[in-house]
Amino acid sequence: MEPAAADGDARRAEEPAPPLVSLRPLGLDDTDDFMAWASDDRVMRYLKRPLCANREQAVAQIRDTVLGHPWFRAVCVDGGHPVGQVSVWPYADDGGRRANIGYALAHDHWGRGIVAAAIKMVVGRVFDELPGLERLEAVTDVENVRSQRVLEKAGFHNEGILRSYIAGRAGGKAKDAVIYSFLSSDRA
Repeated sequence: MEPAAADGDARRAEEPAPPLVSLRPLGLDDTDDFMAWASDDRVMRYLKRPLCANREQAVAQIRDTVLGHPWFRAVCVDGGHPVGQVSVWPYADDGGRRANIGYALAHDHWGRGIVAAAIKMVVGRVFDELPGLERLEAVTDVENVRSQRVLEKAGFHNEGILRSYIAGRAGGKAKDAVIYSFLSSDRA
């Protein structure tokens, strides 16, 4: 029995420590890092936003969309360069009571708990930073099971299916989506 315990201890010692995740504003100096996810169809395939095919398109997207965004942050790992993004967009027609959360992560960093950690950080601060915000929503393609798992790990509640709700980047046929929510009262 002792060798089995020793083997178990050795396996635990070999597992990498979870990455230290931080959030900060994304700027034009981050263009090359931004390209790691914004130009990758594996990452962007469920988002409406077009791929950034080149550096000039990435600069334009950061300049025209990110810099003026009400709440957009770079996701960084272990104090390094950005490996992803998370954004919160208040619904204009609701007086800021509800907002949508979106995120993307460079493919090389998938499966490490980074996005779930980043979303938990967002939930921990966005309700204080956006006065009046009561409800954070996430809508994801029914086929995007990875995103659904991330939201559940971050404490979001599955509210059901929205039929024929979202269209793809190319304006394709509307697809079903899953809607999740996190209320300000859900914070621990």
